[in-house]
Amino acid sequence: MSEELNPSAILVTGGAGFIGAAVIRYLLTNTNAVVVNYDKLTYAANPAAVAQFEKHPRYRFVKACVTDIEALRAAFANYRPDAIMHLAAESHVDRSIDGPTDFIHTNIVGTSVLLEAAREYLASLNNAAARGFRFHHISTDEVFGSLGDDGSFNETTPYSPRSPYAASKASSDHLVRAWHATYGMPTVLSNCSNNYGPWQFPEKLIPLTILKALEYEPLPVYGKGDQIRDWLHVDDHASALHLVLTRGRPGESYNVGANCERRNLEVVEAICDLLDEMVPANPGRRRRDLVTFVRDRPGHDHRYAIDARKIRTDLGWRARESFASGLAKTVSWYLDQSDWWRNIESYRGGRLGLASVAISAGGK
Repeated sequence: MSEELNPSAILVTGGAGFIGAAVIRYLLTNTNAVVVNYDKLTYAANPAAVAQFEKHPRYRFVKACVTDIEALRAAFANYRPDAIMHLAAESHVDRSIDGPTDFIHTNIVGTSVLLEAAREYLASLNNAAARGFRFHHISTDEVFGSLGDDGSFNETTPYSPRSPYAASKASSDHLVRAWHATYGMPTVLSNCSNNYGPWQFPEKLIPLTILKALEYEPLPVYGKGDQIRDWLHVDDHASALHLVLTRGRPGESYNVGANCERRNLEVVEAICDLLDEMVPANPGRRRRDLVTFVRDRPGHDHRYAIDARKIRTDLGWRARESFASGLAKTVSWYLDQSDWWRNIESYRGGRLGLASVAISAGGK
């Protein structure tokens, strides 16, 4: 573990996104840093997730794209951050299947532009400030590909992305490592398992299931529902990210997971059972009966699992939420926030990610 840093100003890209907003809430609650939320406000951005801090004396907001080098230069000049937490990304696998170009532009090109803006800024700092600077790139376990029934991903697992989203994040990870090796950029990198919790845009499995089950709509489950994911509450993730930023060793990567593997069908059924307890239906009507198996996603990875021993051993981090406690809190939160999710105009729960092209050997 390197010497612990205490950044006075942190630039968070994608700070109006699901994980980015959780990071901003954590930083403003648990540190004394000025926090700059740099976000383009795309369809999945949610300013309401940080609205409680809009007038906070240490909160700043910049509406701009991570691919805009001039906007980045201005943000660095105006706010003089001594740390960057890079979360701006297109993140939904199904959307990447339907439209991979946006993922390449934001996740790959955007990361390269941010790295160059950061490199220019770093060169302007004096030696003491440069030594205390960090660039933290936040990534996903999907870059590692798909596991069989045994084993887990660790920091040395070879990359094997299988979706346009995963490939774009793998590319951005490699760029960050290259800027460290080539230019001496003081980077740290983290790869996390599937996040869930408050304010998640309802195209993802857990919020989508909650909202559809509340309305007694069919609950789509891909394939047989036997795909396995390792679930991590977003507030636990935010605390881990702060530790990686302030205690992580430059050039190192850290896997973040809570050892909460569940099959997708188990997750859906657990949500149904919680809702049956919290919002009882007519006698004899179970929400589990709404489960509807649908055609699987193209290239759907079978299993993800994180080996988080490095971050536990080196940085002393552990998740606080079990899957049962975190899911119960999440379901309760969505029940209390119906005014927010009922007014989302950019997504109505339709199926995404069905685009596929079969090309024969003859090219026809």
